[in-house]
Amino acid sequence: MPMSMAIEENNSNVEYPPGFRFYPTEEELISFYLRHQLNGQLLEKHRVIPLLNIYDSEPWDLPKFAGELCKGDSEQWFFFVARQEREARGGRPSRITATGYWKATGSPVYVYSAANKIIGLKKTMVFYKGRAPTGTKTKWKMNEYRAIDDSTKLRYEFSLCRVYVISGCFRAFDRRPMEIIGGDRNNADQKQKAEEITAAISCSAPATGFCGVSGGRSGMVEEEEIEEANWEWDQIDWP
Repeated sequence: MPMSMAIEENNSNVEYPPGFRFYPTEEELISFYLRHQLNGQLLEKHRVIPLLNIYDSEPWDLPKFAGELCKGDSEQWFFFVARQEREARGGRPSRITATGYWKATGSPVYVYSAANKIIGLKKTMVFYKGRAPTGTKTKWKMNEYRAIDDSTKLRYEFSLCRVYVISGCFRAFDRRPMEIIGGDRNNADQKQKAEEITAAISCSAPATGFCGVSGGRSGMVEEEEIEEANWEWDQIDWP
């Protein structure tokens, strides 16, 4: 159950018991939070995931803007990001900050529901200090999620970003039951979707580890080094 359902709208100073954490799955992030944001519903969700132009700040400054359920979290923070004006006019989004830039790594991957339905797309990015192409890689990373509606249309109005710091540990953001993940891994339809991504995007680097995406590993090693490339959403050949 998404945590926002448990928030009392008129109480802004809720104290949570020790060990309480906001740790949604990727399916909850896309199917509940992002879809409600796209539909203009459940306004109190901004107390959980605020609307923010994250590119106006450096990644290490973002935790102080996090929602109340992520205050004090040292691992991950969530934000809704509106489509930029230049992106709405057909241009590419700018991911440059005052001291550096976010660079896409690997290729975008589908996010599946527990029912093995495509619900969104995830792009992973790394923050570099300085200016391209000579920037210095940092430990700050981000997963950018966009929703795919029932007509397989990619929704651009808002994205949901998970910002986190590489810890060197094995991390699994999606915590669906292993029997579901295992069943998905053997699903032929899912394999076909993965092949479509490979055919649509030409890249010599190995795809980034699937983090909660059906058909791949249930987690990923954050320190994994892969060749990096810039990817745009419109390069995907949607099914």
